[in-house]
Amino acid sequence: MTNPRPPEGDWLGTPYLRFERHGSLAHCVVDRPEKRNAMTPAMYFGVRRAIDVVNQDGALAGLLITGTGDVFIPGGDMGGTYDDDWGGPGYLNMDVTPFDAVRHSAKPVVSAINGICFGGGMMIAMLSDVAVASERATFRSPEIYRGIADTHYSQILPQQVGIARARDLLLSGRTLNATEACDWGLVTRLVAHDELMAAATQVLIECCWGAPEARREVKRAINLQYGIYDRMAMDASLRGNEYVEGWQSFSERRAPNWIPEDIRPEGRI
Repeated sequence: MTNPRPPEGDWLGTPYLRFERHGSLAHCVVDRPEKRNAMTPAMYFGVRRAIDVVNQDGALAGLLITGTGDVFIPGGDMGGTYDDDWGGPGYLNMDVTPFDAVRHSAKPVVSAINGICFGGGMMIAMLSDVAVASERATFRSPEIYRGIADTHYSQILPQQVGIARARDLLLSGRTLNATEACDWGLVTRLVAHDELMAAATQVLIECCWGAPEARREVKRAINLQYGIYDRMAMDASLRGNEYVEGWQSFSERRAPNWIPEDIRPEGRI
């Protein structure tokens, strides 16, 4: 890519997101197959931009977020260099953009989870008004394996699935299949893969039937249940040695050196 440029109109500031208009509904499609849809800062900002466009455009009623191939969103790209950086997103670091935008959107946001849904992808799914998962979808929050004290996750996830399940997911780094994710309450609807887009579109349509002002007040009351997260602790974690080792071990496809040798697994975790 040459000449990165900031968002403008339906351009979301990165070639790896597509903003599509389908009548009164919009789609934000994550499409970066060469990197398995790993999110750059500009891509995260672009999702927030898509929500802003929908909320500011009287011709649009709601937004559907989905991925391409067998990946929804796997989390952030840990490569460190991004060809779509137009000069602003790099300052976001691990801010809660676009997660706050998803959570507080006045107009409905529905996620159609077509495959791998890890890290930031799982957060987007949880904070969507409704998340519809393909039977092929998988879910994981591996941040602790990367040396990140993700206090946003540790605030939001227990409210979504309960404390015991949040401990299990965040501390063990386990992967849930689609049936488990639905049973646990990470998502609420599970459909056959070939029916995903039709089912998610119908859910979005039904969400858009609600009275806008009443919907906004209901969403505000629901959102209060999540509370706020400890941004200062998370910022400190991202300046620490564990994050450096987490990033290096990931890029070198090995287990982090904080794991004792006698139980250290082979390869990346």
